[in-house]
Amino acid sequence: MSEELDPEVVELAAKIFELARRGDAEALAAYVDAGVPANLTNDRGDSLVMLAAYHGHAEAVAALLARGAEADRANDRGQTPLAGAVFKGEDAVIKALLAGGADPSAGTPSAVDTARMFGKTDLLALFGAN
Repeated sequence: MSEELDPEVVELAAKIFELARRGDAEALAAYVDAGVPANLTNDRGDSLVMLAAYHGHAEAVAALLARGAEADRANDRGQTPLAGAVFKGEDAVIKALLAGGADPSAGTPSAVDTARMFGKTDLLALFGAN
């Protein structure tokens, strides 16, 4: 038995996911403060933090983490926001995620694995990995 989704709720969720992709920290914070779950995920399991991180928006990441979003919430493919930020080379996002408690060894591949894959020795040192 499939539950019908309210089209207005789906439209609002799509808008909020787009705010994360665009990095609108102020609007995201307002929505979460108004009751939108900080760990809201899309149909692929990508959280708001994942979308903001992957698109390079450290301020939005920090705002979401400050409101209780999980720094290490993996998507349906096992990827974490930190690994995505390493892949994209988003240093400010990496720092925001680490400040928010992200674990460099979480996920598949982990941020450590991703840094090794791309020869990012500076990040391996930051993560305390060799």
